[in-house]
Amino acid sequence: MLRSFPKHRAGKSCVVLRMNRTDHHPLTLLTLCLAVLVAQIDMAVVNLATRPIGDHFHAGVGALQWVLDGYNLVYAVLLLTGGLLADLYGRRRIFMAGVAIFVVASLACAVAPSIEVLIAGRAGAGLGAALMVPASLAIIRVAWHDETERGRALGVWAACNGLAMAIGPTVGGLLIHAFGWRSIFLVVIPVGAAAFVLAPRAIEESADPHGRNFDATAQALGAAALGGLALAAIESHGRPILATIAFVVAVIALALFLKVERQQRDAALVPLDIFHVDAFRGAIAATAAMTFGMYGVLFLLPLTWQSNGTLSATQAGLALMPMALVFVLVSPLSGRLTEKIGLRVMTSGGVATIGLGLLVIALGANHASIAIDEAGLVLTGLGMGIATGPLMAAAVGAVDRARSGTASALINVARMAGATIGVAVLGAVYALADGSADGLRLAMLAGGVVQLAGAASAWMAMREPAAEHRSSHRAIGS
Repeated sequence: MLRSFPKHRAGKSCVVLRMNRTDHHPLTLLTLCLAVLVAQIDMAVVNLATRPIGDHFHAGVGALQWVLDGYNLVYAVLLLTGGLLADLYGRRRIFMAGVAIFVVASLACAVAPSIEVLIAGRAGAGLGAALMVPASLAIIRVAWHDETERGRALGVWAACNGLAMAIGPTVGGLLIHAFGWRSIFLVVIPVGAAAFVLAPRAIEESADPHGRNFDATAQALGAAALGGLALAAIESHGRPILATIAFVVAVIALALFLKVERQQRDAALVPLDIFHVDAFRGAIAATAAMTFGMYGVLFLLPLTWQSNGTLSATQAGLALMPMALVFVLVSPLSGRLTEKIGLRVMTSGGVATIGLGLLVIALGANHASIAIDEAGLVLTGLGMGIATGPLMAAAVGAVDRARSGTASALINVARMAGATIGVAVLGAVYALADGSADGLRLAMLAGGVVQLAGAASAWMAMREPAAEHRSSHRAIGS
């Protein structure tokens, strides 16, 4: 039976619909984790398939980047929309819609007759993920009323990202070797279908529609800004005129986006006063820098190994395992380490460690052995394990609880924006040297510099504990 709970937020009355039963929590968490695994495994395995996809369709590096960026770009642009739609129309409803779109798009990718259809299918999968991932996080926040239990659920939910990274490359490599690249899109369909079938039984519907605006103008301008920036990076080495036009469009769209959001104030899609908090700005910058380098490595290193004949797709997947395993092993310890050495050291130190890993990979670019690459990957995984959890905690903890949902959405936007731009920019650098070992070295050097800049940003911004920032900015969201 549904009950209505009146709540007061930001001076306005709203109603949240909740079920009065809580005995479905294990099944609920399983359903949500299946969806997260589907989204993250899909991202992990496609990196390994770029070479065989390129050979099959006779596609160049630019088109292959869009196979990745078609997903990442749509996902990043629509994350805020997905979270808002879940609040307006029902979190379970939007979650199920996202899963359904993802499954259909994956099927379209599996049977794609051309690279253009494949890219369109990847964009559709990004749309599905943008709906189901933020909705799944919102469902956890609503379904688990006890903070301790909710924290454990969120820990399991977040661990699925590392688990997908650990098993994705291996499973993807084996599938490509045995059944071809189309199989990596087929394998996620039954898992997604299981999440869709379980959702009506496992997830209780909830909504919070009052006093909320869709802010479609801001969504369109944000999409134009991010899309223009990615297009400019991808086309910078091949079509400089188009790249320049795209960059100008991105700058204009960003300026208009900021103007619209400033006028909307508290009703804005992205309330700009949230960026007045130093720790939040530092977490956003460091997270974008972190994924900029991480996804650049995941895209370029397997591509280089397969292009120069060093490793097959299966071997490349296995060679990426050390990074993922270190990430999975270290991540659960990050909270305890933060208590001992502090948030500032953990966030800036972790991102700097990733940068060191990229620089090590740059040193090994011309070596026949992949031993140096593996050392760099271990450092990259170590940095990710150290920094990821504390950065997420810093972003949410730096603002008042009333804005924690917005902060969570924005940190995910930063994560995916960094990944999208990282693949585009580092791919462009790689292509400048015709995809050679020198191209990999230049790309990793550039990525390492970005990591170190992100680490410096985190160090400078996080001078106060998150609790002090919350106290100092209590007015935000009130």
